[in-house]
Amino acid sequence: MPFRKVVLRMTAFILILSCGNDDGVDFEVIPPRLLSEVVIEDNAALQEYLQTHFYNYEEFQNPPADFDYQVQLDTIAGANSDKRPLIDDVQTITIEVESEDFDLEDNETVQHTLYYLVAREGAGASPTAADSTFVKYEGSLLNGELFDATAGYTWQYLPFFLRGYGQAMTKFKVGDAIVENPDGTTEITNSGVGVMFLPSGLAYFNGTTGGIPAYSPLIFKVSTGLYIPETDYDSDGIPSFMEDLNGDGDVTDDNTDEDREVALRSPAFPNHIDPDDDEDGILTRDEIIIDDQGNISFPDDDNDGIPNYLDRDS
Repeated sequence: MPFRKVVLRMTAFILILSCGNDDGVDFEVIPPRLLSEVVIEDNAALQEYLQTHFYNYEEFQNPPADFDYQVQLDTIAGANSDKRPLIDDVQTITIEVESEDFDLEDNETVQHTLYYLVAREGAGASPTAADSTFVKYEGSLLNGELFDATAGYTWQYLPFFLRGYGQAMTKFKVGDAIVENPDGTTEITNSGVGVMFLPSGLAYFNGTTGGIPAYSPLIFKVSTGLYIPETDYDSDGIPSFMEDLNGDGDVTDDNTDEDREVALRSPAFPNHIDPDDDEDGILTRDEIIIDDQGNISFPDDDNDGIPNYLDRDS
C-alpha cells in the first residue's frame, strides 16, 4: 500500500472532463464531501453489513484438525439463516478525525467509529499504532471485492498505513514463536486472527487508489504474527510511540520543526521519521540521555519547560 498522506494529497480533487467547445475544454471540479455527511452513510453501511453477515465462529470455537484459522465472512441467508451476526461479536474504537487530515478546509472535527473482531487471541503482546508489525492481511470492499492481499507475513510500519488500520492493530495480540516444520517451512504459532471494519474517514476518504472508490468503507482480515516492541523508526533513541506529542494516537501529525523545515524549503518530516526533531543541527539522540537499562531522560538546559531535543534555543 502507498503512504497515506501521499495518496490523499494526490487525490484531493476528482476532475471530470466534460464535452468541449470551440473555446477550449471545460473542467468540472467536484469538491470533496463533508466528513460529517459521509460518516453517517459509512456507519449505516457498516451496521447493515455487520447485521447481515457472520464469520465462521463455530470453527474457531471447535477447530477441526485441519483448520487453517482463516476468517471466512458470509451472508446470513438460506442454510445460514440461524447464524450469529457479526454485530454481536465486534467491538468498537472511536477516533476523532479532522478535516485537515484530508487537506479539507471545512474545519470539522468528527467522531468516527471502527469495528473490530478478535477471532483468535494471540499468545503474545499487542503492538502500538507506531510499531513495526509482521502481519498477513487481506483487504476488501463491503461487496466482497478484493483490492489487496499478502501471500504471507510481511513487515508493516503502521504509521505508513491507514490510521484506522493502525489503531485497530493495537487490539490484536501477536504470536509466541517461530517454528520450523518437517518440510523446512516455518510458521508463527498462536498468532492473533481477526477482522477490522473501517469507515472511509479512517481509510482513504475521498481518495481513490488500487481499485478502491472514493468514500469506501473497508474490511481487513489480519493475522498478527510478530512485532518490534518500542519501534524506533528513525533511530533517534526515542520509540516512535513516544513521539505522539499531542496524544491523539497518530504520530504522523507531530512535527516540532515544521516551520523551520518550510522556511528552509526542505521536506517536512514528522518527529517519528526525523533524526533531528528541532532542526538545530544536533541529532535528537545526542540531546537525550539513555541509561544502561534503556530508560530515557530529556534534559532541559535552559529550564524553559521544553526539552533540548525539541528546543532550538536550548
